[in-house]
This record gives sequence, C-alpha cells and structure tokens, in this order.
Amino acid sequence: MPEYIFEVSWEVCNLVGGIYTVLSTKAKTLQRLYKDKIIFIGPDIWKEKNSPFFIEDETVMSTWAAQAQLPYGLKVRTGRWNVPGNPLVILVDFTPLYSHKNDFYKLMWDLYGVDSLHAYGDYDEASAFAWASALVIENYHNFIGDNNKRIVAHFDEWTTGMGLLYIKQFVPQIATVFTTHATSIGRSIAGNNKPLYDYLQAYNGDQMAHELNMESKHSVEKHAAQQADCFTTVSDITAKECAQLLQRTPDVVTPNGFERNFVPSQKVMAEKRIQARTTLLRVVQNLTGYRPAADAFLIATSGRYEYRNKGIDLFIDAIGRIARRNDIEREIIAFIMTPGWVDAPRADLKERMESDGMFFTPLPDPIVTHRLHNYDSDNIINQIHYIGIDNRPNNPVKLIFIPSYLTGNDGLLDMPYYDLLMGMDATAFPSYYEPWGYTPLESIAFGIPTITTQLSGFGQWIIGHEAHSMQETGVEVLQRNDNNFTDVSEQLASTLVSLVQLKKNAKTALNKAASKQAAEAEWKNFIAYYQQAYEVAIERSKERNK
Repeated sequence: MPEYIFEVSWEVCNLVGGIYTVLSTKAKTLQRLYKDKIIFIGPDIWKEKNSPFFIEDETVMSTWAAQAQLPYGLKVRTGRWNVPGNPLVILVDFTPLYSHKNDFYKLMWDLYGVDSLHAYGDYDEASAFAWASALVIENYHNFIGDNNKRIVAHFDEWTTGMGLLYIKQFVPQIATVFTTHATSIGRSIAGNNKPLYDYLQAYNGDQMAHELNMESKHSVEKHAAQQADCFTTVSDITAKECAQLLQRTPDVVTPNGFERNFVPSQKVMAEKRIQARTTLLRVVQNLTGYRPAADAFLIATSGRYEYRNKGIDLFIDAIGRIARRNDIEREIIAFIMTPGWVDAPRADLKERMESDGMFFTPLPDPIVTHRLHNYDSDNIINQIHYIGIDNRPNNPVKLIFIPSYLTGNDGLLDMPYYDLLMGMDATAFPSYYEPWGYTPLESIAFGIPTITTQLSGFGQWIIGHEAHSMQETGVEVLQRNDNNFTDVSEQLASTLVSLVQLKKNAKTALNKAASKQAAEAEWKNFIAYYQQAYEVAIERSKERNK
C-alpha cells in the first residue's frame, strides 16, 4: 500500500471532459482508503476568480506550504476538491515556466528523445503544467525527508507526461504510474476519418504522428508510457491500441467506475424527472411554437464534440431514418447535448423562456438553443439541415441541438446535465472511437436504457458478461466496424423505435435491469485495479533503486 499518492491531471478542479468524471468520482473511494495521503494536483486556471470546484483552505498542508520554496517563482494554492470525499488538492500556477520552456524541451530531448520541435496548440501549456506539478511533488518529497516511504506519482494523459519523465529522472525513489485514457494518435486517426480497427496492426505510431502533425504530443505520450513503472489504460480495446501505437502493452487495465452517491433516491429522482421533462418540453415549445405531447419519448446523446468519434453523425443519421418512417405513433424528441463553439443563449428563445406566455409560432431555425460562433460550418447543424429535419408540428420526430456545457448556468435550461438526464427515456452513444464511455454508464446508473457499440470500452465490458442482452443489462451493444455505418444506423433506428413501443411493464423491467448492471461498475468494485497498479509501480521502483 502506498503511503502517499499524488495524482496529476489537467482536469483536477477543471471540468473539461471524461477524465474529470473519472477523477472526481474516484476521489471518494481513494480518500476513504488513504485518508489525506491522496493529494490531487491540478492547474490553477482560476487564480483570482472563484472556482466552483475548489475550496481554498490554507490550513491544509500548511506546514509544507509554509516552507515550500518552489523554483522559478511558482505559486500554489492548497485546499480541497469540492466533490464527494473532499480530497486534498494543490493548484499550481505554471505560467512562470513559459519563459523556460526551451531549456526543459532540450532536457527532455537529451534524456529521453522527446520531440517538442513540432509543438503547437496546447502543447506548451500542458508541458508547463506537467513540469510545474513534478516540481511540486519533488518539493513535497524533500519535505517528507524519507526516501524509504512508498510514494506513488500518478500522471493522467499525455498532458502530464513530461512531469512523469522529470520524476523518473530526478526523484527516482518515487514510483510512477501513467494512464492514457485515449492515445492521442489513435484518437487522431479516427477523427481524421481513417479506418482505425481494420488496419491497426499495420499502423506505426511514429509514422502516423508525422502524417497527422501530431509528433510532439505522440512523442511525450509514448515516452511517458514506456518509462513509467506501471502503464495503464481504461479498456482492453485501448490496450491493443497502446501496444501497437505506443509500443508498450499496459500492465493493468483500469476500467472507469462511478460513485452511487450521485444517484438520488427513487423519490427524488421521480421529482427531478418531472422537472427535467417540464423544462425540456418547454424549450421545445418555445423553439417550435407547438405544444409537444406530455408523454413524448425523449432520447439524448451527449459527450465531447467529436463528431465522428462519439458517433454524433450516426445518431443524427438514425434519427433521420426514424423521421422518414410512417409507423411512428408516439412523438419522439431527440436531444444532442454536446458543447459546441457556443456564443450565448438565443435572445429570442431566452425572451420566451423568461415569459409566462404561450407561443404558437416557431422561431427561425428551431433546431438549436444557443448561438454558435461557427454556425455555418458546424457539422451538427449542417447534418440536421441536410437530412431535412425542421421540427414542424406535423412531424412526429423532432431533433434539438443544445450546444452548451450543462453545468446549471447555460442561460436557458439552467439545469445540470445529470438532472436533465433523468428526464430521458433512453440514450444512445454509437461511438466509433471510445476508450471507455462514461455517458452510457451514467445513463444506466439512473436506470435509463442506453445503446452503445462494441468499439467502446464500456460496450466491451458489457458483452464480456455471460448475460449481456438489453433485457438483462439495460444496454444494447451494436456491432460497429470501419465499414458498416449504414447498417449500424438502421440498427440504431430500429432499437430506438422498439424502445418507444415498449409496454409499461417491460419498460419498468428494463429500467431495473439498467440500474442493477450499473451497480457492478461502482468504484468500490473497480478501485482494486488501481491498487494493483500502485503495487506494480512500487515493486518496480524498488528494483530500479537497488
């Protein structure tokens, strides 16, 4: 058992995507097991602003903070993460390192061959944060003053890779764990419409990184994976990708779990469901100018705006197929809850939402709730227009794009994602590239049946069960590959229609099956994989330091 664990991620106290969910839900179980010996390190992007995720507390770690003389004028703030478990957090302001980046890039090249020459975008920012985090860990280690203590430094994703390499070189007494939640080059291959799975064994990671202008990110990720005492990833499907593209097979697969505490009681959930449906149907009415049926079947997809990787294109295509059918007897309203390049809430819709009146004329373009900076080039908008969905009252299938982060203050719905999720009757996440897949897991945690594919780690986990039908798990796993987009779209459309047509008793049984299946993925069951990773790392660090 480690005596101290430092976990470093760009998404500590910084809501960006799925990694935030991994860490913030895992925190409670880690805090229970290791008390205040688990310390998360994140970027201080808030500085003088109040963060909804960070509770500053100068009394925690005060003895260390009082004597910490960090190089380069680095500043830190200490406190707790405002999530269940309230673990200790150090936020580091890494901006002083920008002026020294070339020195550090040269050091990483000389020591490990990390190629920072082709860096662009967020590479400098991530590297400065990773380096600063390593300096914080080194300083804390020196403060502890005992080289025999079992200390683990856990780095998540390529954005922290340089921190791991620094620790490996300059504080070798610390055991290192590196987790890739998705390889940068694998995601890029898939996102650039190249076939990932049929040709995986023929791909060379370095060659593809050059072709796709990903040399620097791929280089730091590959070297961190190869140098870590323990290398992990989140699913078997991504483990194969790592072995081929990063040239190291993960030591441990660490699937993503969740905490039951974000699921309310049945009574509260029933109340939140009513509230969510009321809000969603009101948005539909104010956009389209007609009153949707009270029993309309609500479907959603969500996640990061990765148009192809997350299967958003396939979801829209399937909704279009349903809209062209002539056997839809119950109104269907589909929502795409994916943050785009959002500008602000639509002023015309906001005016209606804030009014007590009833409106029976549609707003212009009644498919989107917020203004977009890139409206004319947005893939989702363009595909909805292309397939001809216009949300007219006589069409039993509607499709609404909500392109804002649903944190509870988007300016229109003003409800967090989980609360809105409880209003859904089903969800669908037909991903092409999805190392794990939190969104379908979150869905069944609330008892909402979901659809995913076997190209997701979550889908692989489901079909790994002896009993894995939708009736038994609340999850339908579609068999997607590089070449069957149309077939999978048809299957998705048919599955959604079959859910719409379910009788009440069958629907209730499906809700119960989903909740039961979700219970298997709680962190109390999955945390053992991380403990195994810590053990592997500590044992290997001992061997290194003999």
